[in-house]
Amino acid sequence: MASGAEIINGDALCKKESIQLLEELGLPRGLFPLEDMQEFGYNRAAGFIWLIQRKKKDHTFKKIKRTVSYAPEVTFFVKKGRMKKMTGVKTKELMLWLSVVEMYIEDPSLGKITFKTGTGLSDSFAASAFELEE
Repeated sequence: MASGAEIINGDALCKKESIQLLEELGLPRGLFPLEDMQEFGYNRAAGFIWLIQRKKKDHTFKKIKRTVSYAPEVTFFVKKGRMKKMTGVKTKELMLWLSVVEMYIEDPSLGKITFKTGTGLSDSFAASAFELEE
């Protein structure tokens, strides 16, 4: 997937690029609170994206009190308002870590984002809970 892809290196540039991508897709800009990012890759033709950070990062989205774990490498396919076939993202549900395989905004006017896990469970939250935290 790397052939024909735009590849960006360095934490500041990767963060900027990932935030721009989320804006372009109509998704909340704080979905990837990654640290020490090393690479952002985007194969526009395939709609395939990868994000590489130095080490795994756990982040708690305070407004919904949910912890999400991001592996050193996160990959997904994109379409407007949707990410699918995700790898490297897990959410804590009760005591279990579940893989997040898809996230989407069905109707932007509702202001909700839905997360689907590998077990087929899905949960919707206010998209505002995933905006950038200052």
